[in-house]
This record gives sequence, C-alpha cells and structure tokens, in this order.
Amino acid sequence: MAKQKWRKQFAALPYRTSREGTVEVLLVTSRDTGRWVIPKGWPMKKHAPHVAAAIEAYEEAGVVGRPSKSALGRYTYDKQVATDFIPCRVTVYPLEVERLEESWPEQEERKRAWFDAAEAAGKVQEPDLQALLRSFPEILPKAG
Repeated sequence: MAKQKWRKQFAALPYRTSREGTVEVLLVTSRDTGRWVIPKGWPMKKHAPHVAAAIEAYEEAGVVGRPSKSALGRYTYDKQVATDFIPCRVTVYPLEVERLEESWPEQEERKRAWFDAAEAAGKVQEPDLQALLRSFPEILPKAG
C-alpha cells in the first residue's frame, strides 16, 4: 500500500477573551462549500509558519493580532480541488485578536463569526480540529 503524501498547511485560531472570561474563537466560512473553518493556507517561502497563519487570518477574516510562535496542535483533512482530493496536515497557531478590520481581501467571499470554543467545535467538521477547539480554553495560558 502506498504511503499517503500529506501537504502542509498553516492555520490561525483567532481568539479573544470576553469581559466575563469566556474564550471565544473566530470562524470563517470556506469559499467553496460555505462550511465553518479556521483561516488557513499553504506555506509562504519568506514567512515563518505562525506569520503565514496570521497573514491568512487577515486575508480571510480581516484579523489583526498577535500569533503565537508555538503551535497549538494539528489536524488533517482532505482539500477538494476540482474532482480530486489533496490530503492536508494543518498546524494550528493561536492568534490573539487585537482588532477586526471592517474591510479585508476576501470579505465578499466569506462570512466570519465569533463562537465560544465548545460551540465552534460543533460547527467544524474535522474531528481533530473539534478536539483542539474543545480543549483550547484550558490550554490557552500555555499556548501563548
């Protein structure tokens, strides 16, 4: 059996803490299916992974903030390209949101919304990402 060749992607997990102390995460819709996802993209030659993740968060959701250099974890999914699927392994970096821009590059193609971590876990499809989201409020102090 052939070994599966994974493609790398880097993702941001944009978050904020409410006045009540609740951790909220920002999800965006995918351009093709409209399902809820976190901002992610391919590696960028001139940028470290956590910086590439922050750039994707700006382009996809208008997020400006501080990315952690430490990865939160990873998840896998199959990216659909035309009629084919590309297996992807995504490394996730927490991104503390300082502000959301009112206009951003992909605003006509995506929606964005805040959810508490448990609700966000119920919105995404990937099991490993669901687990990361559920555990995020407990590991947040260590992730920053």
